[in-house]
Amino acid sequence: MRVIILGAGGLGSVFGARLAEQGADVTLVARPTHVEAINKNGLKISGVNGDSTITNITAVSSADDAVGEFDYLILGVKSKDTAATLAGAASLKGRIKTACSFQNNTTKEDDLANWLGAEHVIGFATIEAAQLIEPGHASHTFKLPLSTYFGELDGTITPRIEAIVDICNAAGIGTKAMPNIKQVMWEKITQIANAAGWSVSTLAGNKNLVMNDGMVIQEGAEHYVQYARELISVYKALGYQPENFFAPVSKLKELDGGSFDDAVATVIAIGEGMNKAGMKGRPSMFTDVISGKKTEVEETIGPFVHKARELGISVPTVDAVYRIIKVLDHYLV
Repeated sequence: MRVIILGAGGLGSVFGARLAEQGADVTLVARPTHVEAINKNGLKISGVNGDSTITNITAVSSADDAVGEFDYLILGVKSKDTAATLAGAASLKGRIKTACSFQNNTTKEDDLANWLGAEHVIGFATIEAAQLIEPGHASHTFKLPLSTYFGELDGTITPRIEAIVDICNAAGIGTKAMPNIKQVMWEKITQIANAAGWSVSTLAGNKNLVMNDGMVIQEGAEHYVQYARELISVYKALGYQPENFFAPVSKLKELDGGSFDDAVATVIAIGEGMNKAGMKGRPSMFTDVISGKKTEVEETIGPFVHKARELGISVPTVDAVYRIIKVLDHYLV
């Protein structure tokens, strides 16, 4: 199996390393400093699965330097960089059999289809997390027993889905083939939008805070539930019901069902559990804001705002969170 990861930051590097360990021929397209370090010393991976250094991996700083044909392309750049990245990877056209994307948005499959052709695109969702520590070193920061899903967009399970699922499982990434991959992807972005928007609108005034710091406060938990329920109302209006695909961290079913007070108690309990375990959860949007970087608010929360308006659904809390972050985003670079 030949795999190319276009825009290999922390998560792309970890996925690439895990697949290479299972014998896949992996090419990472990454920033020059990362590429130089990998080619000099190998790719160091640390974190939840321990430490290792991967040497049987190819790293290049331009798609034009990638050699040969590839069974799978995984797009790993920020959503705002998609157009420029794909335009700069024209030399890969005709050499990619199947493409998918790590991104958290609702347009990634259409973007790839417009670039490569719809027949080459599959659905993909993962909640694995990683970050670059320094050039040549990525840390695998979060995983679940079942964290990753692939599926054909027409609802079928094909050999190309089974092949990528099998190698991911062999690599220690809990993965499942799903006929309803579109629902999985929408549930993921519901969960991502919930954590991201709530964190920024609740905690962004103090760069030292993490999610659990707000979740254990009554008013923070109430805001969490109200915001989550409005996001879930849009998700359900698309014809879906919360399934907690990313359990145990996913609690959409619990947030949606039962009384408001019970849901608030659930959030507080989650925060207390995170404190007890020493966890320090912080969504990337919150990190972007406190680091002075532009966010992906339009790609992550925007779909819920626009879909709610289209369907005539009242989501005042979602609207407020969106407006707050749009103002902050205007002054970020």
